[in-house]
Amino acid sequence: MTITERITAFCEANRIPGFLAGLHHKGERTVVAHGTANLATNAPMRADTGFLFGSITKIMTTTLVLQQMEKGVLDLDAPVAEYLPVDIEGLRVRHLLNATSGIDADLFFPDAAGRDALRVYVERLGRECGQLFAPGEHVSYSNGGMIVAGRLLEVVTGLPYHELLERDVFAVAGMVDSCTSAERAILRSTAVGHFADPETGDIRPTGMFMLPQTWGPAGGTPIGTVDDLLAFGRAYLDRRLLSAASVALMETVTGDPGTPNASPIGLGWLVRSMAGTTVLTMSGASPGGVAVLVVMPERDLVFAAYGNDPRALELHDDLLDHLASDVEKPVYTRQDIDLTPYAGTYRSNQLRIDVRIADGELEEQVTYEPADASQKKIFTGFIGGPFEAPPTRYVPIGEGLFAPAGLPLDTLPPHYVVSYHDGAAFRCSGGRMTRRV
Repeated sequence: MTITERITAFCEANRIPGFLAGLHHKGERTVVAHGTANLATNAPMRADTGFLFGSITKIMTTTLVLQQMEKGVLDLDAPVAEYLPVDIEGLRVRHLLNATSGIDADLFFPDAAGRDALRVYVERLGRECGQLFAPGEHVSYSNGGMIVAGRLLEVVTGLPYHELLERDVFAVAGMVDSCTSAERAILRSTAVGHFADPETGDIRPTGMFMLPQTWGPAGGTPIGTVDDLLAFGRAYLDRRLLSAASVALMETVTGDPGTPNASPIGLGWLVRSMAGTTVLTMSGASPGGVAVLVVMPERDLVFAAYGNDPRALELHDDLLDHLASDVEKPVYTRQDIDLTPYAGTYRSNQLRIDVRIADGELEEQVTYEPADASQKKIFTGFIGGPFEAPPTRYVPIGEGLFAPAGLPLDTLPPHYVVSYHDGAAFRCSGGRMTRRV
């Protein structure tokens, strides 16, 4: 099947409202647009329709930091406290870019706007959030680390983050339709996210377009087109954004959890090897939408996609496997191990996970514990409704590795796996750690 056929078949089978995909390979460009950008208006998904980049922005934030490093303004190995009033022992600039900061703020959504949004975030972070682990001790996907990096950029350059992003990334890469403002995005074709009703399956548009401005450097506000992301990928490969030495830094693995549910990470990029080639990836979630950017340096290939329904993530994975070709899939089998070490309670910012043994399996109950009404409103808007997670059973597939019960293990996507680390002192799901308490 062609990429177009795969997109059409998946979206029709799963009632995904709209999807965009773009491929730039050895000088040739292809863009595919399918379906509807907004079910409330029935606006079509067009090749030039804009969408929220989500966490793909983290690659751009990393690029901005390395640009300042090249100018001698920033030192990756310098303590963050040299630049910002952040009291985290051992925290260095590098830790902000490779998910090893240990900052416990993945669901921390302070609502602030304007020139001081990131300053407010960092100030509240120090008062309201703690550490999951010491900097450099583990790898755990970190929105907080990237936002601190964004504020660091503001301090050393004297410019607001969004102005720096537009000047030093969007303009240099030729991302002509990119912006960081909903007010600007609404003047052109822009997609909104959608959610499926868990009971009826009916699809409805999101009630919240974007996250607060405090989340800009982690991916809350940047908006652009598939062509814009392809342009960024080309500028990255052509060394128009960074020197060859800085590109090498981004692609060098600096942290690897060593489990199938979390990819090795360089600086910014997740660094994978698929079918013998290096694959740099970053996915980006937004309220009711999901985007992805893929760069394969050895193949001179850039791929970008966006679906305005979170379930499109599965299609992203399918298209990536198709592009990589001949990808060997891991096959898991159920193992007989002692479950006792894993039972207990694990926590991260505003999240509690209770794990118990039930009928030879682990049963997990995930509970969201909002810090305040404002953060609850933002988080539930981001996920499309109240957080309701029924107990989930897991079967052991290795020491410290568990898969959802009832799913076929021979076709299980690796990101479904839950892992435990340091003698079950930590639990990891989706690349994010929680700590036993």
